[in-house]
Amino acid sequence: MTRFTPFMLASLLCAAQVQAAELVASVDRTRLNSGETIELTLESNDVTQFGKPDLTPLEPLFEVRGTRQVNQLNTLNGDNRATTRWIVTLLPLHNGTVVIPPLKLGEVESQPITVQVVESETQDNPDKLAPVFIDASLDQTSVYVQAQAILTLRIYHSVSLYDDSSLPPLQVPDARIEQLGDSRAYEKDINGVRHGVIEMRYAIYPQHSGELIIPGQIFNAALVDAQPTPDSTVQTPKSGKLMRVSSGELLLTVKAKPITYPADLPWLPARNLTLSESWNPEPEHVQVGDSLTRSLTVKAEGLASAQLPPLPGTEVGGLRRYPDQPVLGNQNSDRGLIGSREDREALVPSRSGSIELPSVDVVWWNTFEDHLEHSSLPARTLQVANNPSLMVDTPAGSSPLNATADSEALWRWKLTSLILACTTLLGFGLWWRARWQPAILRAAQTGPSTRTVLDELKRACQANDPHATRQALDAWARQQPETLADMAARFVPLSDALDGLNGALYSETGQHWQGEELWRVIRTIPIAERVQDPVSDSGLPPLYPK
Repeated sequence: MTRFTPFMLASLLCAAQVQAAELVASVDRTRLNSGETIELTLESNDVTQFGKPDLTPLEPLFEVRGTRQVNQLNTLNGDNRATTRWIVTLLPLHNGTVVIPPLKLGEVESQPITVQVVESETQDNPDKLAPVFIDASLDQTSVYVQAQAILTLRIYHSVSLYDDSSLPPLQVPDARIEQLGDSRAYEKDINGVRHGVIEMRYAIYPQHSGELIIPGQIFNAALVDAQPTPDSTVQTPKSGKLMRVSSGELLLTVKAKPITYPADLPWLPARNLTLSESWNPEPEHVQVGDSLTRSLTVKAEGLASAQLPPLPGTEVGGLRRYPDQPVLGNQNSDRGLIGSREDREALVPSRSGSIELPSVDVVWWNTFEDHLEHSSLPARTLQVANNPSLMVDTPAGSSPLNATADSEALWRWKLTSLILACTTLLGFGLWWRARWQPAILRAAQTGPSTRTVLDELKRACQANDPHATRQALDAWARQQPETLADMAARFVPLSDALDGLNGALYSETGQHWQGEELWRVIRTIPIAERVQDPVSDSGLPPLYPK
């Protein structure tokens, strides 16, 4: 048995930490204009490393404007995880494709990142630039109806602003608005003057064709201080002064749906659309009765998830289908919104053999290349094997002998169902006939006295026993000069009570029958309809004492 010394344990711990250590690099955006800064974030989870990453490889391509360090300690399921972040503000020195090179921290190294720096269109004279101004721009001036147009708002300020600065929510009539992430903050040099920039991006989806006017946006700000300008004739605002700046209106031309697009299909204008499929488990070795989960996912660049229609379900003979709720999601990118929809369904084979799944096709309009496109998944065949533990239906291509056996089994089920239906109808008919028949035919009185019979009927009713009550009622009726049917025809409460008794005797509700109502009715039959027993004992009290 190997024994570990404290030194060995410490060495193993350090080795595990070094193996798990990494330096992850990320940027707040991958596309920017010349003169704008970008934030590079370097994150490490190696607690044994001290110091900071070597930023020397950045010098030929970027100007390092500032670096700040953030330490965090997170606890998850009782485990402490310490991370350190270095946030580096960079100003690209060249336009075009610029690669942030790998940076080292001890023995670990970050991955390279490629960014695009485009030529800035701002050519303003610094004498004419206000300390705070707002710029609004669209990524395109013409889009199809319900397609995406990206509005970018940039607020430039060459002076510091208080935190109470505000920009009202974007509202555009006849259009649906989706904000693309949180606002960004960076710096930009405009004609030698350093400006702070607050950038917000919105996805706009026009709902009607024609011309769409995007109103000017108003930004309210309070200045902390003002930087002096070279021109002494320009008066700078004082600290705390309120400023209100607005952007100009923008015109967006909205085109109608092309006439070549199929009229009976959902309108899907997207820059790109992909369709994918996944199974859990993989349907390579499937048996009858196994449960398979099929997931169909569609992703559309330039559409929100709410615009994506449901994908067709797997309606195929030999498969029982149980659909699940769709999973919708939206993801922000430099090109706008990427909507996704995942439709999941459980599929259970009910027979063996080959089961053909049809192809899945989604029709959409490519807004980048301006033409109709199809995204498809090919048809596939499931090979389903017999499950020895289950009785399954006859597979396709089985022998005539098996088909005959299945036909005979089906006939037995049909015959059993027919017999059950006939017996049910017969029982209902007997109950219906009994409703209109007397409980017992009229006969001459023999046997016990009227008082004894009446006491037996009372006890049976109070015991809620329909069979005993029926017997006692028969005995009582034999001592009466008229039948139960005659009495029930002239006294409605008795008729209703007899219906309840007969229903309890000829149905499954007998155990819930209550006899108190029948006994009350017997006691309240009108005196004119009762006749004294001619053979009763003279010494007995009246049959119905008052």
